[in-house]
Amino acid sequence: MESLSEVVEFPLLQTPIDSHYRASTIPYRFPSDNPRKSTPTELSWIHLFLNSIPSFKKRAESDTSVPDAAIKADKFAQRYTDILEDLKKDPESHGGPPDCILLCRLREQILRELGFADIFKKVKDEENAKAITLFENVVLLNDAIEDEVKRLENLVRGIFAGNIFDLGSAQLAEVFSKDGMSFLASCQNIVPRPWVIDDLDTFKTKWSKKSWKKVIIFVDNSGADIILGILPFARELLRRGTQVVLAANDLPSINDVTYSELIEIISKLKDEEGRLVGVSTSNLLIANSGNDLPVIDLTRVSQELAYLASDADLVVLEGMGRGIETNLYAQFKCDSLKIGMVKHPEVAQFLGGRLYDCVFKYNEVSSS
Repeated sequence: MESLSEVVEFPLLQTPIDSHYRASTIPYRFPSDNPRKSTPTELSWIHLFLNSIPSFKKRAESDTSVPDAAIKADKFAQRYTDILEDLKKDPESHGGPPDCILLCRLREQILRELGFADIFKKVKDEENAKAITLFENVVLLNDAIEDEVKRLENLVRGIFAGNIFDLGSAQLAEVFSKDGMSFLASCQNIVPRPWVIDDLDTFKTKWSKKSWKKVIIFVDNSGADIILGILPFARELLRRGTQVVLAANDLPSINDVTYSELIEIISKLKDEEGRLVGVSTSNLLIANSGNDLPVIDLTRVSQELAYLASDADLVVLEGMGRGIETNLYAQFKCDSLKIGMVKHPEVAQFLGGRLYDCVFKYNEVSSS
């Protein structure tokens, strides 16, 4: 299951990368901390991952593509629990000290070793099918807003509403299994502004004055997130003459959309002329990011993406994993936007915000 392609550094990171870039946003430990003893932050994150084991185990048990799924799901739960307990006692075990990247990687590794390639496949397919039927309606509602800045704000709210569909969050996995989620209701229920990080007004001003030539968007979840959140926003950029590159995961990880799934989704949404509700897709590219986790370390992306990104003038990291838990403070050589919803209490606490608060962090690089 490991991806075979070479990974390279994302070319738009501020250099020197060693002194400018750290993938993890939250400092899990400081140099003064005892290396043999878990810090309070490490412990709270280990607990967060421990709490998610039952929902992952349940998904794995019902994976019909794996023989003896129930037995293997038990093994997964046991193995991952043991590793997390080890890390509590000795933070240097299992390649530690732990951060969200390592904790995600260990979970994926165990699942893959047991033959679970994609335990969220069924729910992803169902959610994609549902969202595809709503796409045109969502786009037409946006198009009906004549004021371009108001339309932008509506598109941004759509991204937040779509981003709620995240089965990596234990609370949301539970809400979701009870009643699914209504996209338009979610749009209305976003926490009121100002959000915990809120650069929307600055971005709105830029939007009306400036057009980017090429945008790279690192996408997040399947279903409403990609189809009703990101794609209407990408379509609006295409309409304004911007080239758009959507970067999606190489391999499945929780309910994140993969490169191959995204190609399929877009082919279903296009009409016979290759348009997305009237907008040409000749400037739309789908790239394999080379990533296989719900978080991303930008020193490890595919050569294909690095090549496509070299002349981009805006980088968008969407979703809690890629834009908040990792890369919130990443500095780029071009403009950047980190946009996502806060769905873990630990992240809300770190940012000093509310659970389900929104992050809209825009950094402009002054053109010299």
